[in-house]
Amino acid sequence: MRSFLIVLLIPLLAQARPAEQQWYSVLLDGRKIGSFESSRHVADGRVSTQQRLDIAFDRAGTPITMSSSESSEETVDGKPLGFASSARLSGNETRIEGRIDGDRMRLRINNDGHWQEREADWPRGALLAEGLRLASLRVPLEKGREHRELSFQPSSLDAIEVTSTVGKRERVSLPGGSKSLHRVDQVFAFAGTPVRNTAWVDEDRDVHKLTMPAIGVELTLLACDKACASAPNQSSDVFERTLMPAPRALQRDELLGSLRYTISPRDHDAPMNIPDTSEQHVRRSGDNLIVEVNRDARSGVGGSPEAADYAANDWLQSTAPEIVALAQEATRGVEGDERRMLAMESFVRGFITDKNLGVGYASALQVARKPEGDCTEHAVLLAAMGRALGMATRVVDGLAYTDGFAGARNVFVPHAWTQAWIDGRWQSFDAALAGFDAGHIAFSSGDGDPWRFYQGLDLLGRTRPERVEGPRQPGGE
Repeated sequence: MRSFLIVLLIPLLAQARPAEQQWYSVLLDGRKIGSFESSRHVADGRVSTQQRLDIAFDRAGTPITMSSSESSEETVDGKPLGFASSARLSGNETRIEGRIDGDRMRLRINNDGHWQEREADWPRGALLAEGLRLASLRVPLEKGREHRELSFQPSSLDAIEVTSTVGKRERVSLPGGSKSLHRVDQVFAFAGTPVRNTAWVDEDRDVHKLTMPAIGVELTLLACDKACASAPNQSSDVFERTLMPAPRALQRDELLGSLRYTISPRDHDAPMNIPDTSEQHVRRSGDNLIVEVNRDARSGVGGSPEAADYAANDWLQSTAPEIVALAQEATRGVEGDERRMLAMESFVRGFITDKNLGVGYASALQVARKPEGDCTEHAVLLAAMGRALGMATRVVDGLAYTDGFAGARNVFVPHAWTQAWIDGRWQSFDAALAGFDAGHIAFSSGDGDPWRFYQGLDLLGRTRPERVEGPRQPGGE
């Protein structure tokens, strides 16, 4: 969640007035879980903008603390010069630093205790905080006005098109009293999963309230003073809000075969997009999606691997000696890609001995050095080990059925697992549970980056499984 939240907050909350500091109280479904601070300073012809998010919540009874910060440096006319991003979640820290020189950016990245340096193209036309602020000031606050900017996200190193539409004036209740403010609706055009938020701003474009989705729940920020923003937090279990009751108990023999789910929307205005995969076929039926999941993978579905699916990256450090050694140890004497993946699946399941929800999201190398965590840690380590042996792998996010979790019975829980390209198809492996079965519903797949993972869980809270059936009979619906 750390990247997800900071990415969505910055484009509007960077609009504080010069040399001022603005505080916000952060609420999750109405309960205070933290604070957000935004400031902007001008000196020597340069503008520095800083944002910091601090939140705390429970995850199935496990306390989680998270801190994220971003800063940017720009000229007074909004030309980007540099940026930095830092995220700390339950002891794991990731830091990114970048300097922009024309159409190139020089990057320093640290997510495993060691700095790595590289260069990349700077997206043409992308803006940082000050550039976004200036662009918004050029558009009158008149109902129906629309503007688009390309917003660079330091935490994910992506440039995302953001469409802002000015709405009508509304009376908004705030900690310091009600205000008449302009509504601004935004759409972040993330690939496959557009994300929407709503802000209420005054004539100076200062944001007084902002609401956004956050993996199935609503996050709200309310402008207030420092004392209000720093007040004690309230207990809030985010995981309880992401559990989805199953229509009925699923039997083991069903899970080892195929199942057909009817998924219905809770919000009929927001599109539902669930992909076809080698193990999952999706079709529309009115407002619903019919999702058929088969434990056995098919060929010719889900696309072919790309070069990046074989390569090491900042979250799947498959060339690190520690990862290579684990992959070789797990597969000693084993032949064939499928058997090697099954051997590594079993190895990872036993290697991560401290299974807890307190880690949040660690990279594969962090897990190799400190084997603890939940499904995400199992998935990234298995994916990195597969790549260490020359296989293409992906990290998948979605739902998995369990007959019991945190006191709830027969529910689908947010989950991550691994896919590997074997014999012309993407085949799934789940090291956190007892292997892949038809109780898994995939929402998206990615390269192990936590931002891609949390973005893929956008459907949480917006959908519900209404029916589940066994395999279709010949001639049946």
